[in-house]
Amino acid sequence: MSYLDEIDDPRKPSNGTLHDFREILVILIAAVLSDCDTVEDITFWARTKEAWLRRFLVLKNGIPSEETFLRILRALDPKQFENMFRRWVGGVVGALSDDAGLAGTIAIDGKTVRGSGTGGESAIHMVSAFATELGLVLGQEKVAAKSNEITAIPELLEALSIKGLLVTIDAMGCQKSIAKQIVAKKGDYLLMVKGNQPKLLEAIEIAFIDQHGVESVNRSTLVERGHGRTVGQIASVLSAKGIVDPADWPKCVTIGRIDSMRVVGDKESDLERRYYISSRALTAAQLAAAVRAHWGVENRLHWILDVSFSEDASTVAKDNAPQNLSMLRKIALNIIRADKTDTRKSSLRLKRKGAAWDDGVRERMLGIRSIC
Repeated sequence: MSYLDEIDDPRKPSNGTLHDFREILVILIAAVLSDCDTVEDITFWARTKEAWLRRFLVLKNGIPSEETFLRILRALDPKQFENMFRRWVGGVVGALSDDAGLAGTIAIDGKTVRGSGTGGESAIHMVSAFATELGLVLGQEKVAAKSNEITAIPELLEALSIKGLLVTIDAMGCQKSIAKQIVAKKGDYLLMVKGNQPKLLEAIEIAFIDQHGVESVNRSTLVERGHGRTVGQIASVLSAKGIVDPADWPKCVTIGRIDSMRVVGDKESDLERRYYISSRALTAAQLAAAVRAHWGVENRLHWILDVSFSEDASTVAKDNAPQNLSMLRKIALNIIRADKTDTRKSSLRLKRKGAAWDDGVRERMLGIRSIC
């Protein structure tokens, strides 16, 4: 609640405001936590739970209308909202680190909110920072119109504390300026290398060709079976010395290659080969684990937002509303993931339903200790 005080009410006092701004934000957070995916859902849930809300909110003029909730979402400054979120989640990570260990790897990856495109406007694209060990979102940044992730990633990194952490980014973020920024903030990078850095890619490819069959190369093999498919992976690492120019890629000490192949039924995929550079001295096993954690963002964040929060089905598209709704979903996701009191192995979808149906579950997730 104290963090919400830092956000300015976007409404003009001269117009008269029937509802308290901070109370509106609390209702929005509680409703999205409680399995509400649309503004219509939020309004209906709030009216249904008015008696419960009045146990800790004043609600001087009752529950706001659907139009009021939507106006707030459209007008709310997303930068302020995201700054509040980052400060709040920093406290959550700090509290959890005592038991779980600090989030050692941060994966940065983007996702398009497909339903937000309307009237000729492109759907918004959000870049998120995800603490892979804790399963928490640390921040998000909207990609500017007619731009790409290269412009959003530096802004997101600037807002994060990454000292001592390994930041993983796909090929889009393999930029000299981004590597330098991560090192300047005392973090380490693990960047995928593709054709957007042709000279670097060629140098790494040649290095691994020269070392083909050499027994001393550090390699790690993994075979996973499940759901009717078998995935085989070989990770290899070499020293970056003499291969990668440290003036362009500061403190780069490791180059890596991952070869993977998938068999589904009797169909075998083509060999997929990916290359990496890192400022951390990684073993082959550590490289493989970090890469798996990075791509886990698809299942543990993007897939969850689509399936459990119906993000792509949302048709809210005007002004700041899509961005602010995206932030609300991530707040709810973090609240659920940070709740360590529920030992049942329920899906996130069922945990949201539990928050919707059971006032006690919702109070526990929101950290409400005593209610008048």
